[in-house]
Amino acid sequence: MNLRLFLLLLLFPAVSTWAQARMSEVPLADPYILLEDGVYYAYGTHSDQGIECYTSRDLHTWKLEGLALDKGNTSETHWFWAPEVYHIGNRYIMYYSANEHLYAATASSPKGPFRQVGSCQMAPLLGNEKCIDSHVFFDDDGTAWLFFVRFNDGNAVWQCQLGPDYITPVEGTLSQCFAATQPWELIQAKVNEGPNIIRHKKRYYLTYSGNDYQSQEYAVGYATARNIKGPWRKYSGNPVLRRREGLVGTGHHSIFKDREGRLRIVFHAHRSASQIHPRMMYIGFLRFKGSRLEVTDDPIISPVLEN
Repeated sequence: MNLRLFLLLLLFPAVSTWAQARMSEVPLADPYILLEDGVYYAYGTHSDQGIECYTSRDLHTWKLEGLALDKGNTSETHWFWAPEVYHIGNRYIMYYSANEHLYAATASSPKGPFRQVGSCQMAPLLGNEKCIDSHVFFDDDGTAWLFFVRFNDGNAVWQCQLGPDYITPVEGTLSQCFAATQPWELIQAKVNEGPNIIRHKKRYYLTYSGNDYQSQEYAVGYATARNIKGPWRKYSGNPVLRRREGLVGTGHHSIFKDREGRLRIVFHAHRSASQIHPRMMYIGFLRFKGSRLEVTDDPIISPVLEN
């Protein structure tokens, strides 16, 4: 055996171990993370029985807590997607999609059990029209705004104000934010989806995903506005997250702050370069550089499951 072959044989196990170590073990697509009393709660798209909840104290190691929302506590039977959970007053509200309609559910604990409130959330404004990917933004003046996706121009991002119950949409406030227009958003299908809002200084940053989620070029961009009602202007340097550290299909994210107050992004990626499902959860850092929002070069966290 020559020296070169010997060195390659020594290197191969190390490369293989590294590749396995960097793959996430948490099978959540469209992930969302809530920080509550020092504990991180992760929710996402995965189970056909409802919405799962995972918990962690360090963002690295996670424990499956079971179903936060069981489909038995809803009027729907399938396609439980893209949940978000907020602590509002003395209850927790989960906003989610089921059977391509928007719903809200409430519970007294972030682990659930959540139970559906009323019927389709957007019925007062849209009737039985399909829509997905709800995100709620609470502005400094106390108003709450629902951002979501309609299938009226490909997948397009829309918004409306919510009433005092933080569930019922307010008539006369419905408007379109934008549809897919930039070249990177049109590689596979015409898709803008997965909206998420953050405010920095005097600007609102509406982050979103572009492309079909099955595309390896699925990615994240953002648009800005001076007013929560828009108009929204897309950043010319989009996308800001695409194909990081060998991951493909990186998108449908949410933004949160960790215990140290650092800005984080949680997103999903394809299981591998050759397999889309189950999509897996990953966590990175965000920062503002002047008026630009960007994903930092810090290593991406690949969550593992508790033994």
